[in-house]
Amino acid sequence: MISQTDKWFLALGAANAGTAVVLGAFGAHALKDRLSPKMMSIYHTGSQYHLYHALGLVLVGVVALQMPESGLTQWSGWLMLTGTALFSGSLYLLAITGKGWLGAVTPVGGLSLISAWILLAAGVLQV
Repeated sequence: MISQTDKWFLALGAANAGTAVVLGAFGAHALKDRLSPKMMSIYHTGSQYHLYHALGLVLVGVVALQMPESGLTQWSGWLMLTGTALFSGSLYLLAITGKGWLGAVTPVGGLSLISAWILLAAGVLQV
């Protein structure tokens, strides 16, 4: 039986992957002449991690389908979604706006992403 949460992680992963491609293309084409090389690099990092963790969300959904009794897997998914929004979102905004304070948000997102991967591993080993 597929739970609604499993479906959500699969759908959110797919939607995030599509969004990462759109934002990556936007950066490469619309922003390439508007951002400094340093800001373009920051934007690119946000785009890369966005796509990596979109695929991570799909992985969480697949693992959750195989191991529905693992609550850690669900926590992993929610942390991965939150971490992606904070990490990549803060880098996108930092690159576009130049507001340095956004850099303080990025490590919080990074810690969420690290925690998500650790919980995914723990959830797989727990079952």
